[in-house]
Amino acid sequence: MANLLEQLSEVTVVVADTGDIEAIEKFTPRDATTNPSLITAAAQMPQYQGIVDDTLKGARETLGAGASASEVASLAFERLAVSFGLKILEIIPGRVSTEVDARLSFDTEGTIAKGREIIAQYEEKGISKDRILIKIAATWEGIKAAEVLEKEGIHCNLTLLFGLHQAIACAEAGITLISPFVGRILDWYKKDTGRDSYEPAEDPGVVSVTTVYNYYKKFGYNTEVMGASFRNLGEITELAGSDLLTISPALLAELKETEGDLPRKLDPEIAAQQDIEKISVDKDTFDKMHAENRMATEKLSEGIDGFSKALETLEQLLADRLATLEA
Repeated sequence: MANLLEQLSEVTVVVADTGDIEAIEKFTPRDATTNPSLITAAAQMPQYQGIVDDTLKGARETLGAGASASEVASLAFERLAVSFGLKILEIIPGRVSTEVDARLSFDTEGTIAKGREIIAQYEEKGISKDRILIKIAATWEGIKAAEVLEKEGIHCNLTLLFGLHQAIACAEAGITLISPFVGRILDWYKKDTGRDSYEPAEDPGVVSVTTVYNYYKKFGYNTEVMGASFRNLGEITELAGSDLLTISPALLAELKETEGDLPRKLDPEIAAQQDIEKISVDKDTFDKMHAENRMATEKLSEGIDGFSKALETLEQLLADRLATLEA
């Protein structure tokens, strides 16, 4: 009998959710995603010190000997996610997601500029923009920025997505892909209700992604659904059939080591037959639905804060490493 990972790969594109290049080599996914927390963690691993050092040295060469240490570290910081992305693209056949600075999450113009800059860095290294997804937080400002980038042929992955209003706004904006955060939704409900656990089919994160998937397929949107942030195997198996699922190395290993039947749970033909109300989401509707969804409001804010703090940690790490290199 085939293991669960093999069976899942037959109905869903499996994506590695990590900045750990060795883990990507082990599981050979089609695509890979990173975020500030994952890049910060990878940058502190001894085996990737060479990538960090090369990025710092390249920044110094670009700016010259007269640039201050803080200027060099700042440029290296902007380039490091792309440096990891380039290494990942040497392994996978598909796309890598590279995230815009989370501190720009409410800055439409800043996000557009940063998205273009990331693509330019990849193209300078000979990588086609078709292999890159610009990862942006699913605020209203972020969605509007992604809409502009998509019209320029720059594909986007809208992350930190917790509510149907975010998903509909993304689809109406013509976004390539969204990443609803299954596990973080579960975390919120467990804390809010005091429950220790949920059955997989009743898991609030699973229910949320299923709702989004069915909505998209019912109304023929091209935006892909990629469930993310999983806490356990049950969440993954309940979403078999989703367009994509991005999964941590630990859970990829568990899937690979587990045998059993894995029925498809999400299906576009079943979704098309469901009775679902169509909603048009403008800014007023988005703001109203967001304010009414306490979970989405809190988790989006928390996610942006968390990624921003990870970036601050990374900036300090690079500054410290530069001081060591140039001592």
